[in-house]
Amino acid sequence: MVKLDSISTEQRNPATSHIDEVSTLEIVRLMNQEDKKVALAVEAELPQIAKAVDVIYTALQSGGRLIYCGCGTSGRLGVLDAAECLPTFGAGRDMVDAVIAGGQSAMLVPVEGAEDNRDLGREDLEKLHFSGKDVLCGIAASGRTPYVLGAIAYAKSLGAATISVTCCPGSEVDTSADIGISPSPGPEVVTGSTRLKSGTAQKMVLNMLSTATMIKLGKVYGNLMVDVRASNEKLVERCVRIVRTATGADTAAACAALEQCNYSAKTAILMILRGIDAPAAEARLAQTQGRIAEALRVN
Repeated sequence: MVKLDSISTEQRNPATSHIDEVSTLEIVRLMNQEDKKVALAVEAELPQIAKAVDVIYTALQSGGRLIYCGCGTSGRLGVLDAAECLPTFGAGRDMVDAVIAGGQSAMLVPVEGAEDNRDLGREDLEKLHFSGKDVLCGIAASGRTPYVLGAIAYAKSLGAATISVTCCPGSEVDTSADIGISPSPGPEVVTGSTRLKSGTAQKMVLNMLSTATMIKLGKVYGNLMVDVRASNEKLVERCVRIVRTATGADTAAACAALEQCNYSAKTAILMILRGIDAPAAEARLAQTQGRIAEALRVN
């Protein structure tokens, strides 16, 4: 039996003990007051988050991957963050991927029993051909999920670096990983509903892990997402806007450069700023591992 009384995310919140008896405005006010605590809880974990980013960055530079692993809300957040890395940073599943207990169908329909299967965590990593070059990030609000514990144990057996994101400091998941990140935003508005403050805290941490890593990998120039994939009309327009912002060029010049390099914003920026053609710009970027600021300094 799971002893919920000992899990911090399962504690009752005295501030919302009568939330079912108040007005609609008061319900959302109470929720907002509790949400304000989340960012401060994440702030307390910044040193651990930074340490994790450096580990992920080193692994990705060496051809490894960041693999998220979780169940329920935690698992869905991992899948979401992995999926968003492709359109935002041009980073596909060869760089960031995710597994969720119960498989893809669990994104829409809860597969609650799957989280209790420790072996399933290992099996799902095996299907991804997880190796010692990769980094595993296990996500579990309660810090006790067998599926995540099984995945962490398997990753460590291969010599891979492991990170955990929980909301229960000192929990088994928190202490089993090489780097434990455990913001503690306090009891939920609705007791035990960890899709609320815990989910928000986890999402903030995952945003930092992936975004900071991609910045270090040169996928951001200034604060522009220069490796964005122009996969729809909005993103095509975003590419044009990024090139214009970075270079001061007008729309016609930005579009002309982008058309010559298959809508690579990064390449188009270098073409315009250095007055070179697409092959020359691509060669400079290859020299500098895709970092525009460094490529601009290449003679």
